[in-house]
Order: sequence, then structure tokens, then C-alpha cells
Amino acid sequence: MFIQTEPTPNPEVLKFLPGRQVMEDGSRDFRSAEDAQASPLAVEIFSISGVTRVFFGADFITVGKDADQPWTHLKAPILAAIMDHFTSGKSLFESDASEAGGHDDGSYDGETAQVVAEIKDLLDSRIRPAVAQDGGDILFNRFEPDTGVVWLHMRGACSGCPSSSATLKAGVENMLKHYVPEVTRVEQAL
Repeated sequence: MFIQTEPTPNPEVLKFLPGRQVMEDGSRDFRSAEDAQASPLAVEIFSISGVTRVFFGADFITVGKDADQPWTHLKAPILAAIMDHFTSGKSLFESDASEAGGHDDGSYDGETAQVVAEIKDLLDSRIRPAVAQDGGDILFNRFEPDTGVVWLHMRGACSGCPSSSATLKAGVENMLKHYVPEVTRVEQAL
């Protein structure tokens, strides 16, 4: 098994490409070792000193680290953990704990429901595939019809990335405002 690595726009996050499917549907973000308990692979990666975050995408894994830890010390043990997991044939998650993680499904009525459907469609067809190239994901959180504000979750390499606010404002906000006139602003949900 050959695992490739790619840098991301976030210098504290590295993208690992195992050459096979990681998540069948959606993505999963582990922000702590406690969150990782649902996945044997995430637990193993978090056991490496200096790892702060693990994210599973469709065909990649991104790993975040402490700023004072060099990738030269972390890369080999992370590669070994990923290789051991996939060659062992173990499941990615314990039982039914996959919680794929998609857009939040609030209830919207009438015209607002149509606006939200357009926003989600743009996210899925144009924005999320581009963001996945950088090892991250952007998910819909909510839309405020009175103000026109769209709230989005930044996940994976995008979360905490120095360029994430520029991506959110210059890229995502401009595209959503162009195609969905009801959108006035895009904000990051916590």
C-alpha cells in the first residue's frame, strides 16, 4: 500500500491519501481524542504526541498538529497508523458510530426552503469539491431569511486555516451572493 501526502493551505494540517475510499458518505471531523473514540483509526492517530485533529473525507485523511511539532517527526508514525489500519481490514468505525456528518437539516418553509436548497446545491456541486482538494469541507449550518446571512461549518484543513476567512469571504460568499440573491453575507459557525 502506498500512501501519498499533500500539503494544505493550513501549515499545521497535512493531507494523507491512502489510495482508497475512506468515507462512503459525508465526512467526519474529530477535534479531540475523546471525539475519536468512535474510530479505531482516529484513536491510533491521536495516540501520536502532537496530533490535535483528525478529519476523514471521501478518499483522504487530514491530520492537524501542534505548531511546535515538526512534520518530520509526525509524518512516519501517522503513515504507519494509516497503513496498519487499512491492511488489517478493521472497520473505520465501531458499530454504527460513523455519523457521516452532512449539512444541518433545519426546517424551512416555502420560499426560504427553496433558497436553502439552492445554497446546499451550490455547496455540494461547486464549493465542497474544491475545498476537498485542500483537505477540508464546508457544510451548511443555517440560513437567516430576515438578514440573508448564511452560516457554514469549516471542517478538516479549513478549520483554523490562516486563509479560511479569505476563502469564506472572497470565494464562498461571492459565489453564493451571485447565484442566490437572497444571500447578503456568509459567516463561520462555531
